[in-house]
Amino acid sequence: MIVSLLYKVPRKLLTVPSVFLRRGTAKDAELLVLRHESTVLRRQLTGPVRYEPADRFWFAALSGLILRHHWSDIFPVTPGTLLAWHRRFIAAKWDYTARRGTGRPPTTAAIKKLVLRLARENPTWGHRRIQGELTRLGHRIAASAVWEILNAAGNDPAPRRSGPALRQFLTTQAEGIIAADFFHIDTALGGRLYALVFLEHGTRRLRITGVTARPTRDRAVQQARNLTSDLGIRIESLRFLLRDLDDRYGEAFDAAFEAEEMDILTSAPQAPRMNAHRERIIGSIRREALDHVLIMNEAHARHILAAYERHYNEHRPHQTRNQLPPDAHEQPVVAHALSTSKALRTRILGGLINEYRYAA
Repeated sequence: MIVSLLYKVPRKLLTVPSVFLRRGTAKDAELLVLRHESTVLRRQLTGPVRYEPADRFWFAALSGLILRHHWSDIFPVTPGTLLAWHRRFIAAKWDYTARRGTGRPPTTAAIKKLVLRLARENPTWGHRRIQGELTRLGHRIAASAVWEILNAAGNDPAPRRSGPALRQFLTTQAEGIIAADFFHIDTALGGRLYALVFLEHGTRRLRITGVTARPTRDRAVQQARNLTSDLGIRIESLRFLLRDLDDRYGEAFDAAFEAEEMDILTSAPQAPRMNAHRERIIGSIRREALDHVLIMNEAHARHILAAYERHYNEHRPHQTRNQLPPDAHEQPVVAHALSTSKALRTRILGGLINEYRYAA
């Protein structure tokens, strides 16, 4: 780029007066050539004459201003030498050898991350299938490069991989899973109550169907039937009921869901991570409500849990739903200007939980 500018600048500057030089003052150009030749000779008093790139560009720029029959008398080089300089200049311009490292350029970190993401989210894809998807996304990368990335990360680049893990299965089947579990509530007088909670994985919608001190199988079956009738049309999208091996469920409990063409999935004993969403919702209920209230009796527990259920479904934001509550289907309104609007607080359970909204 710099070499090209060294030639273009004097060439452009000399183009303007060229018309006048050809009309009778061409000898001024000859003088410029002679003066520059003198400068070159003074710079090298001993040894052979060597022309620097700047000298070559200067002579090339003046070459178009000298009459051809005066070349042999004025120019220190022949036209063939001038053309050889030009060929050398063009060759150097398009020679990327010095500007290019040896071997194939390294794959960027972003491409590597995308390759590993595709392999993680699609466990049955091999390195060639991943390469095809990358090509469709506009990333030109060799299949061997994808193979090396997967192999370096400890992933099998071959297309035969094991089936999805439980976490991957739950992620892909989230829209069709509802989880159930019993959890206990200790009252102020030392008694123990039990509540049956259901959580839809896809929408994160919470349902607490009842509170009782005697969680019998008959009660559980009745709560299951009530839930299936309350779900209405939404139950058509549910395909699996995920529960543990608690004997309070029983066959009749499962039959209530199997009648809706749902399959029953059971988690292994002492494996809470197999029903992680259920464990998290029970932990949220305790941390945000039950741990801060002395429960007196069943009626009091029902009141607390019903208020929390409304708050959870209608207001509480969820990261997996882009900070939307389960019952919301669109993004909230645009933020108000803090200088002109005031957020209003709504107290839930006497201020134990707060909800904030702007005045309409």
